[in-house]
Amino acid sequence: MDLEKQPQQPVAPAGPAPAGPAPVGIRASDADRDRIADILREAMAEGRLTADEHAERVDLVYRAKTVGELEPLVRDLPASGAAGAAGRPAASPYGYGPEAPAGPAENLVAVFSSSTRRGRWRVGGRTNAFALFGSVEIDLTEALFGQRLTVINATSIFGSVEIKVPENISLRGSGTGVFGNFEVDTLESADPEAPVVVVNGFSVLGNVEAKPKRGKLIANLHKQMRKHLGG
Repeated sequence: MDLEKQPQQPVAPAGPAPAGPAPVGIRASDADRDRIADILREAMAEGRLTADEHAERVDLVYRAKTVGELEPLVRDLPASGAAGAAGRPAASPYGYGPEAPAGPAENLVAVFSSSTRRGRWRVGGRTNAFALFGSVEIDLTEALFGQRLTVINATSIFGSVEIKVPENISLRGSGTGVFGNFEVDTLESADPEAPVVVVNGFSVLGNVEAKPKRGKLIANLHKQMRKHLGG
């Protein structure tokens, strides 16, 4: 049989190539920045990054203009959720709900006014608080934590940002006061699965303060959430 004379079999068209990472020179999108920020938040919760290292890298994330500037910020870290999951218990005594889809940060702004967030509400991964000749109050003592790590970026200019947390979570902070005050009453929970709140702050002739609210605990928050949802 002469193989050269056999008709050539049609080649099936190739399917769409799997999506890979964007080329390093491509302009970074908000989704790209949020993906990197999620990895940094997880690394902070696992103790791979200190509060200062986390704050420094997050600042670079939102300054980055290309994908190539983002990738080096997480090159020494595992992908989000890839590490530590096997060693964690299946259930937590805290009020973690199902992980919410990634989305924009919640913004609380007070310009010559006041803004307050308190009561029973689901805390997102990121909250930005800005006070200019005004005041922002964030009360987490009855909040539902949808994830272990919550980052609050607080800026106060001739104003105040006050953050209250339960006594049995971990509270960490990194910030600066210029002719103003930045104060975080650091807490380290004895429970390694307790929520972690990180406050990154900057004040100019103003005040940024985060501290626990005496007598407020969240040890039974999981049961309360199940009752609230009818579970």
